[in-house]
Amino acid sequence: MGKVLFADLSTGTLKDEVFDSSVYRDFIGGYGLGARVLYSRMKGGVDPLGPDSMLGLISGPLTGTPVPTSARYAVVGKSPLTGGWGDANSGGDFGPYLKFAGYDGVFVTGISPKPVYLLLDNGKAELKDASHLWGKDAYETEDALTTEYGKQCRVACIGQAGEKLSLISCVMTDRGSAAGRSGLGAVMGSKKLKAVAARGTLPVAIADKEGVEKQRMDQIKSMQTPRPPLNVSQMERMHKYGTSSITYNSTHSGDSPVKNWGGVGIIDVPDRSPLHEDVVAKSVDKLTGCWHCPIACKAVLKAGEGEYKYATGSRRPEYETAASFGVNCANNNPEAIAMANDICNRAGLDTISAGTAIAFAIECYENGILTRKDTDGIELTWGNHQAMVAMTEKLAKREGIGDVLADGVKTAARKIGRGAEKFAVHAGGQEVGMHDPKLVSPRGGFSVAQYQMDATPGRHTAGFGPGSFGKHITNSCGVCFVGFGFGGAPDNPQKLADYMNAVTGMGFTPADMLKAGERIANIRHAFNLREGINPLKVFVHSRVIGNPPLTAGPLAGVTAEVDSVNYWALGALDWDRVTTKPSKAKLLSLGLDDVAKDLWPDVPPGPPR
Repeated sequence: MGKVLFADLSTGTLKDEVFDSSVYRDFIGGYGLGARVLYSRMKGGVDPLGPDSMLGLISGPLTGTPVPTSARYAVVGKSPLTGGWGDANSGGDFGPYLKFAGYDGVFVTGISPKPVYLLLDNGKAELKDASHLWGKDAYETEDALTTEYGKQCRVACIGQAGEKLSLISCVMTDRGSAAGRSGLGAVMGSKKLKAVAARGTLPVAIADKEGVEKQRMDQIKSMQTPRPPLNVSQMERMHKYGTSSITYNSTHSGDSPVKNWGGVGIIDVPDRSPLHEDVVAKSVDKLTGCWHCPIACKAVLKAGEGEYKYATGSRRPEYETAASFGVNCANNNPEAIAMANDICNRAGLDTISAGTAIAFAIECYENGILTRKDTDGIELTWGNHQAMVAMTEKLAKREGIGDVLADGVKTAARKIGRGAEKFAVHAGGQEVGMHDPKLVSPRGGFSVAQYQMDATPGRHTAGFGPGSFGKHITNSCGVCFVGFGFGGAPDNPQKLADYMNAVTGMGFTPADMLKAGERIANIRHAFNLREGINPLKVFVHSRVIGNPPLTAGPLAGVTAEVDSVNYWALGALDWDRVTTKPSKAKLLSLGLDDVAKDLWPDVPPGPPR
């Protein structure tokens, strides 16, 4: 759209800026563009919840175009959870409508003296009083603003968790789509920014409409092709089940963490049948999807008729939520998982972190670190789904021990003390995604390195080493991992380059795309180095590594081989194997001259680029 908004909430100043096309060529969009802006315009060492921190909501160049799955947008900022680079990604409709409202992205600094929301309306921006919205949940906020501004409006907002600065809070849109990770809902709440409402009908320019349409149809045809071993297509299975189809197998395969990463599915949750996708599908009221997505892998539920009375239209839990509130809590009750998911969506909480916090609390209770007095009489035992839901409510409201859990397990363990740190499973302060990396060859080394070494530790959608470049461009383009082979397909650089050329006319080659991915990896990493974070020193809980290994189940005896992978990947990236600083020559070759100057102020310039 050629325009980015910068808002200072302390002064109420709104300013549009136009970036040179080279910025888009080099950093694509999404969190790539976000990393470039935050590194350039936010000083190191700022308080992530203070006025000098910057929060960005950014679309990708393919967002809101006919490209399949082009509904994504990114939220970026300094993470209050990890103290380093933070980003989160979401689908829904907000990303496209951000562009239809005339903006590629919005960056916010300062702290408003009163609650506000930002209205983007067909190329114009305005700050509006949000006092009447403060205290409302995410669904209520979205409904109020879309009612006021009509069917061409979409909303990204925080719930009460973000208002109360929960460090595991997130940004919500589309009644249950979460930009979930990094605790960026707390950054938004600290600024007294309740929501961004985007209304517009402005067209997104397409350089070659026929070319985009041909590629779109070819890709959809590929997604409709049946695949072994189930002989159904990726599109058909994802449309019917979403990622809930993963849960049943992962419960016993060793993929899902069990009992706070200390258990084994086949032993601790022997009956996985309630978690089967066909059981979950019986509760579905309607299948739906993100903006113009041909896969449409989301679903909303019928009203809860049993013990848990969630409303019609509550979002179906996807895999990460089902695992976090499921087997990681030794729970196989799908209605309880749906209820916990609904509580988190309305309050604006990251379900991975919230479920992990509950599992942590259960293990603390089991070991006498927490008592019934601490939990207000809630008996936190493994598999007690009533207790799990009740504690999720407390966490969302910051009541009792929930006030402690609402800041994640690292902070909670420090506050609780008495050895609670032993049970706080995290990587660099962030709760770990619901995939046990030890299941991946060679002995989990690459995946554990990913959890440790990416600029956003603990993330199952991240990566480390040259193999991560394709993921960075997928995220930055504004498309979904589902439609693009989960981000790591070998043909992604070619496929994305073809789409980028048809949409933008900028003449990308696959090598250009991978170079952009490498550039994005380096600047995200440089952001953390400036914050004093050496990823080799980032804490990863020993259970994630398998030290000591489990004694039963598919991962019995397995300890991840991390050091050799880190050694190889650092060399392949041309990053120092001790300090992890990228070489000056590497940074200059990527056009990151300012980063090179910051990291290597006393080193002579490298060879000409």
